[in-house]
Amino acid sequence: MTIQLSIENMTKLYPTGEGIRDISLQVKQGEMVTLLGPSGCGKTTVLRSVGGFIEPGSGDIRITDDSVLRLPPEKRPTAMVFQSYNLWPHMTVYDNLAFSLKLRKKSKAEIKQKVQWALGLVQLTGAEKKYPSELSGGQQQRIALARALLLEPKVLLLDEPFSALDAKLRHQLREELRDIQARQNLTMLFVTHDQEEALSISDRIVVMNKGRIEQIATPEEIYNNPASLFVAQFIGRMNFLPGEIRHHKLHIGDLQQDYNGAESGGVTVCVRPEDVVLAGEGEPFLEARIEKVMMLGHYAEVTVQTAIGPIKMFIDRARMPQYATGESIRITCLHTHVFPNKTEEE
Repeated sequence: MTIQLSIENMTKLYPTGEGIRDISLQVKQGEMVTLLGPSGCGKTTVLRSVGGFIEPGSGDIRITDDSVLRLPPEKRPTAMVFQSYNLWPHMTVYDNLAFSLKLRKKSKAEIKQKVQWALGLVQLTGAEKKYPSELSGGQQQRIALARALLLEPKVLLLDEPFSALDAKLRHQLREELRDIQARQNLTMLFVTHDQEEALSISDRIVVMNKGRIEQIATPEEIYNNPASLFVAQFIGRMNFLPGEIRHHKLHIGDLQQDYNGAESGGVTVCVRPEDVVLAGEGEPFLEARIEKVMMLGHYAEVTVQTAIGPIKMFIDRARMPQYATGESIRITCLHTHVFPNKTEEE
């Protein structure tokens, strides 16, 4: 598949020492790639560098194999959707959308046709005569998206576009965005700090930390096989347990499992709550006492206390009556992720 966007060994450091270091990333045509990470990790610096709003210190940015590094934002084949909608308050929806087309000297008939197309795409047909102040936040963000699509960008850049909206509307709009992206075969680079958002809409996720890339993979791969302790901590719910590897055995308290990796000595064992289950007859186990049971929708979270600390497990809500507070149970771990113990500096 054609590479639509290529970021090559890009570095941008600020006077504070923060920024991005030696970032390389390729985005295929029609792919949605999400930059995910905590505040200050560098994801917005990458996005704004692609858009031309920040000049990298070194490296290159290529779109359809042409370098855009020397082009100003308005000359790049990109369009950006920001968290703030940036609509002209004194213009109607129609004029907000038609503005860029008028600058391109399009005919009135073509402008009308394209504006109607864009409004239909974001499900706001009939809103042409309204002003931004007459629209909800979600509707304004749809108009901002429509305006970006009218530029027919080769790469659409989205900088946390839904973070100012409530949870229900955010969920709805990201579904609509994913649908538009698939139907129009759009290439998108999306920035978010919301892991659920990234997991739900991305073809691939780029997890960033302190200006560097920790892992690039599909949502499934990142969730199932985090490449580092940081990724394990950042993506999804996780138990972090002290462990030790001796003679190809992983020891988690009294629980022992075969281990074929190269690590030895003290390790951090990562276990997702859904992978903590009741031990079967004859299986190795950890003794646990139920401390708390909380229903969280279609599933329940059970907190148990063990000799190595508290552990959380997820169960089907129909099984809640089987888990009484104070009861002793035996648990085991179906899947574990093991990382050597390191200092933060290492």
